[in-house]
Amino acid sequence: MSVSLSKIPSIDLLRGFVAVGRRMSITQAATDLFLTQSAVSRQVHGLETALGVKLFDRVHRAIRFTPEGERLFLVADSVMQQLQDAIGALEDRQRQRPVTLTASVGFVGLWLLPRLGRFQQLHPEVEVRLSASNQIIDLRKEGLDIAIRYCPQASLPAGAIRLFGETIFPVAHPSLGLSALDTPALIAESTLLEFEGDPSPCWQWFCWLEAQGWAGVRPKSIVRFNLYDQVIHAAVAGQGIALGRGQLIQPMLDDGRLVALSTPQPGPASSKVYCLIERDDAPTRQAQALRDWICAEARVTDAL
Repeated sequence: MSVSLSKIPSIDLLRGFVAVGRRMSITQAATDLFLTQSAVSRQVHGLETALGVKLFDRVHRAIRFTPEGERLFLVADSVMQQLQDAIGALEDRQRQRPVTLTASVGFVGLWLLPRLGRFQQLHPEVEVRLSASNQIIDLRKEGLDIAIRYCPQASLPAGAIRLFGETIFPVAHPSLGLSALDTPALIAESTLLEFEGDPSPCWQWFCWLEAQGWAGVRPKSIVRFNLYDQVIHAAVAGQGIALGRGQLIQPMLDDGRLVALSTPQPGPASSKVYCLIERDDAPTRQAQALRDWICAEARVTDAL
């Protein structure tokens, strides 16, 4: 049985309850609402008093829903999100806001930034804000419009737009004087630059050496990196041989900063792809412009 509109608790009490329920932390909810912890606690207590039921249990420095609290949260969170979306859409109509995109550090530095000037020439009215991060974050909670994700082709998230896959092969600076890795003796004389940010076989030098029939061959040295762009910057500096992701480093191959090195046998292949995810089913005109431009550039990359 529903109640009259006059009996619904105030929006402040419900907002405090939803903020705590989303974070399961009064401290973090207070940060989200720009309030003190005591103020948020009073809001939750006020809602419990108004409804005559307990909404949270406090246990060992943590909180959890009561059955009544969980039932209310499922509805209140959905309604509050609809209000957030509706108010956000109204605000978008009144003012232009930056289109915020998140992607890995390597993707932003190696693929996006070298091309972004073309987008700015086409759409000088669109302000873009980049959030380079290797963390997977919630677009809605963080207020982000677009995310570029990297995942197996078979695991594309629902609604994701495939951008391009990846082709991996050895690369080096021309100063090393190499055009091929065709003997184990070259490996023994070389420094190998290894990316540790992905455990897939295609990124492991020992898997590449096994594919050539050179298992057990030891390089002169190995330098390991946790960020892919660091691997490539080290290769461009002539510090060793890297496994290059062709779709990201094509401009460096074109202008001669890096040289692709052939091998007697292909190395382990990658099944992973880059894809684009949007926060909203009906994005702003500015977000649509950035999305469409990225997809068009990605088609060129994929064709190459």
